[in-house]
Amino acid sequence: MNILVFAPHDDDEVLGAGGAIAKYADEGHDVYICGVTSGPDPEEIETIRSEAKTAHEVLGVKEAFFLHLPMIGLRHMETSEINAKIHDVVMRINPEVVFLPHKGDMNFDHAETTYAAMVALRPFNVPALREILVYETLSETEWNTPTVDNLFIPNVYIDISSTIDKKLEAMECYQSQLRIYPHPRSLEAMRALSMVRGSTICVEHAESFMLIRSIRK
Repeated sequence: MNILVFAPHDDDEVLGAGGAIAKYADEGHDVYICGVTSGPDPEEIETIRSEAKTAHEVLGVKEAFFLHLPMIGLRHMETSEINAKIHDVVMRINPEVVFLPHKGDMNFDHAETTYAAMVALRPFNVPALREILVYETLSETEWNTPTVDNLFIPNVYIDISSTIDKKLEAMECYQSQLRIYPHPRSLEAMRALSMVRGSTICVEHAESFMLIRSIRK
């Protein structure tokens, strides 16, 4: 299968679905990452792109696309421009499974990425599509205002007991983004969340997701 993961910011893909990415890759599927935004500093962009490429090698990603849209600025762009760039990636990959950020996350880039992706992922556009899943991002999903429309309510779990170490190794590649515990964007917090999600389904480690769409044939 072709698996497509949208990351509003480089490292979101690892935080939210790194274990699933590695698991799909280990099983022989082709995993693609779409990094949506980047900051204004060319030197910082180069650093994070290098970190992303190393992290993707750890996870077994086949190819990554970087759209270079303005970080923390998607909501101020023309909707048609964002939609067109996301649409081009979706058409190029023709994915069977797609992972998106949670639209209730604190950073508006997450919501805008998901809204644009959902436009591109309409069934008549992607006939091969079988599943759309939303991931949680530590320091974004749990920190937003606790209103009903912002809640992350997991109903799909992927056992990542065999790939949790790869997920953490990939996150270690993002030295510019990694923080020291008890910050949620730390290796200890990531492992702790995977254990909590794992205990929900009685496995050692898991990632949890919200199902948007599942098509059975």
